[in-house]
Amino acid sequence: MLLLVGEIYVDYTQPKLGLECKLRLGGVVHAARGAWAADVEYSVAAVCPSYLVEQAERYLASHGCSEFILIGDVVGAPNVILIGDSTEVSDQKYEDLLRDEKRVVLNETDSFLEAFSEVLIFPGRFDLSSLRSFFSESASFSFDIAYGLDDLSVLDDYADNLRALIVSTSSTLFETEGADDVALLLAKMKALGAEVFLLKENRGGSRLFDLQNGNVENVPAVLRDTVNSVGVGDVYSAVMLGFVDEGWEEAAWRGASAATSYSQTTYPDDFKKSVQRALKLPLSLLRTMGGTILPWHVRQKYSIYFAAPDFANFEREILDGVIDSLSYHNFHLRRPIEENGELPPDSNLANLKATYSKDYALIQECDAVFAVPLDRDPGTLVEIGIAIALEKPVITYDPKGENDNTMVIAGSTRYSQGLDECLNGLFDALSKLSRDRS
Repeated sequence: MLLLVGEIYVDYTQPKLGLECKLRLGGVVHAARGAWAADVEYSVAAVCPSYLVEQAERYLASHGCSEFILIGDVVGAPNVILIGDSTEVSDQKYEDLLRDEKRVVLNETDSFLEAFSEVLIFPGRFDLSSLRSFFSESASFSFDIAYGLDDLSVLDDYADNLRALIVSTSSTLFETEGADDVALLLAKMKALGAEVFLLKENRGGSRLFDLQNGNVENVPAVLRDTVNSVGVGDVYSAVMLGFVDEGWEEAAWRGASAATSYSQTTYPDDFKKSVQRALKLPLSLLRTMGGTILPWHVRQKYSIYFAAPDFANFEREILDGVIDSLSYHNFHLRRPIEENGELPPDSNLANLKATYSKDYALIQECDAVFAVPLDRDPGTLVEIGIAIALEKPVITYDPKGENDNTMVIAGSTRYSQGLDECLNGLFDALSKLSRDRS
């Protein structure tokens, strides 16, 4: 039986135009939903504020949890997370209420946890060194490191009992030790004796590194309109560990498939139906269904021309949101306004032609164009046309629906009034370029 260890939170998705406002149990409960949906036998060892214990235990019991063990209390804070962006087009802006006042007090568990041999831990504010003493010497541990762990040396107490180390590109650990080159992380994980390292790369898929033989398995992401991305990575990890007896490669594919289903709905019964359908497919068929593979460290190789009224005196909220989004996902954005300058309104023809030539050359140099033609900006529309003529992938984000013209829509590789869909379109387009050039 798989034991899931972590904190239980209340997730509150803040109201946003066109998106559902959601309140639900989060933290390790996301992983529990994944195990339940995939018919993985599991129990939960939880760190939880006292006011949530009864509700959490009841909820988990109704979703397949065999045993609920309270291993720690959260005091000084409600364990409520405010979520600013549930679709993760950019930083999700998590706010842990009263986080500076929060403390975790671990309980005496007698020998309850010594019976578990397969343990998946989601680090939080609890002490991992103290937690190790709760388990038998022979237990196997996996860690999903999204937050709560910035230094792998904390896992020294678990060395040589490690199975999978799982890291997201949005985690602090990755930002500090893997964002430029993943080799350092790989070396440290191998030194700890881990079997595999799974790097979850958001919409770009994931990579499973076999630390024993050096093989790398690329698992694609299947991109659809995201309903809610919160907890998607937790589901991936729980399902993968639930299927580890089938081999790490199949386990990773099953986890990724379940994660895709979790991003499509916040209703557990619908989620389970989707997972059960996918489990009927053999791995050989899953591999043929395609998807997006665009690793984090490959994205900087592709230049993206930013076609937009990117002027200092223009309304910046939408444009800055796009820039933040592409930066968050590690894309190499080329802004002609920064590289070639912004001309004053009374510029003479010679200066206009010189700037036009430099902007045109930059479009030629770039691999794709991300266009935001706000207020039907004529310059942006011309840039779209040039890129189409040059057979560049063009992603057109039209948040106000001002440019729903046949030529713009049909000529664009992806056209949408939603940033989520346009971001998916960019990942798909560059993934295709990467395949074509390899």
